[in-house]
Amino acid sequence: MKVSVSDIETMNRPALISAWTDLFRCSVPKGLSQSFLRRFLAFEAQTRQFGGLPKGFMADLERSASAPVGKSRPNLKPGGRLLREWNGVTHVVEVTEAGYLWNGQCHRSLSSVARAITGAHWSGPRFFRKGGSS
Repeated sequence: MKVSVSDIETMNRPALISAWTDLFRCSVPKGLSQSFLRRFLAFEAQTRQFGGLPKGFMADLERSASAPVGKSRPNLKPGGRLLREWNGVTHVVEVTEAGYLWNGQCHRSLSSVARAITGAHWSGPRFFRKGGSS
């Protein structure tokens, strides 16, 4: 079965499910909305129409898929300093071999420092705006 994007736009749910089953040779993932069905099908139809994804992109995907999954950690080295203003006060944290030095006390994690500063639970990297998740 060959479907076009214009066909996909007008299909009802049973027709979309049939097209999915035909294209992917598997059943539709549970809970997938009609809107996502259309998007996935349109993407797949266009990809197949134009000969698939570029080889460089596929190589990047395979490389990313085989890379170890872990938490991203801020790249902080001993001797570094973090500054954070909180409620009108600028806090300076020094990165040491043993952890993080703030107000003369050593903390094992940035989250511990953030908790000491704010009195509430914070993600340390997020509080100090380090890493990719801020």
